[in-house]
Amino acid sequence: MKHHAPLDTSSLSAEAQRALSSGPAKMMAARGMAPLANPVDLTSVLYQLCVATDEKIQGAAQGSARGLPKAILAGALADTTLDPMVIDYFVTHADCRAELVDIVILNQSSADSTIATLAANATDKQVELISENQQRILGCTDIISAIYANPHARMSTVDRIVELAVRQGLKVPGIAAWDELSRAVMQTGDEQPAPDSAEEQAADNIFLSLVPEEQEGEPEDGPTVTVEEAEIQIRDMTIPAKIRLAMMGNKFQRSQLIKDPKKLVSMAVIKSPSVKDNEAAGYASNTALAEDVIGYIATKKEWVKLYHIKLALVNNPKCPLPTAMRLLPHLRAKDLGAMARSRSIPSALSAQARKLSAARRGGSKKK
Repeated sequence: MKHHAPLDTSSLSAEAQRALSSGPAKMMAARGMAPLANPVDLTSVLYQLCVATDEKIQGAAQGSARGLPKAILAGALADTTLDPMVIDYFVTHADCRAELVDIVILNQSSADSTIATLAANATDKQVELISENQQRILGCTDIISAIYANPHARMSTVDRIVELAVRQGLKVPGIAAWDELSRAVMQTGDEQPAPDSAEEQAADNIFLSLVPEEQEGEPEDGPTVTVEEAEIQIRDMTIPAKIRLAMMGNKFQRSQLIKDPKKLVSMAVIKSPSVKDNEAAGYASNTALAEDVIGYIATKKEWVKLYHIKLALVNNPKCPLPTAMRLLPHLRAKDLGAMARSRSIPSALSAQARKLSAARRGGSKKK
């Protein structure tokens, strides 16, 4: 929940309203001294004071909110009459204990945005708990994308959630390679029987060995196991698992996956938000990659504006000819001359390079 607005005090109990009736009453409540026996009243009043404009009251209330006894907070967070904004505040801003997260997940009054926030860092068991509420998941694609990117989420859980969304015809904007993932899920479901628990556990273990549960910042560029082990593990992964690894893995893993014979996997790699400019440049110059990968790079304005990527694309015979023709006039004279003599690119492109090169030399002579 992005914004914590003040509550409508008319919706609160008479006891809560009295605690908010005056400056002295507010300060007493902020310090946890108001006679509020009901956990919902207490947390609602503290929330109201935590978002107050008076800094002294706000500071006192925030301290009291962080220090609430577990039993009181648990009782409030489990109550379906508690306002969703109050639930969100306490679970995301008030140092809510990890064991209380389960209570918020199970409370039907919790906002979808709150569950999405929790899903991003939830434990594997908490992710399972979230996944059981299919109605909530189908109503909020942010929850799906948060679980998908959570390294704690088991691959088997992710597979079930993604398949559910695909079967319901959903599109999840938060997953860059959703189109590829959707097709992979449908193909896998049609071609293979459902895995048993042992197979799911094995898949979970492989994925977690490649993407550590604890990550700080960008994943390391090298393999998390030996190169040989990583190559074998990646080769044996399912297509949906490879696509997820393309989204969450490191540069080394993407360098392996980009060569996968399944176009769905290589396209997922190039669509990964983790691919940096230098990495894209390396892919742009790789003549062994699928034409669709090269074509996708050519559609990304932020990449094509970089000269070294522009040059790599024009030199790659798999770059769509219309795109290469469009980029050709932007090359420097030396590179254009090399293109004119090149035999590794389409003849129409080298011929156009000769024309442009000659025109530039002619223009220079006239001057």
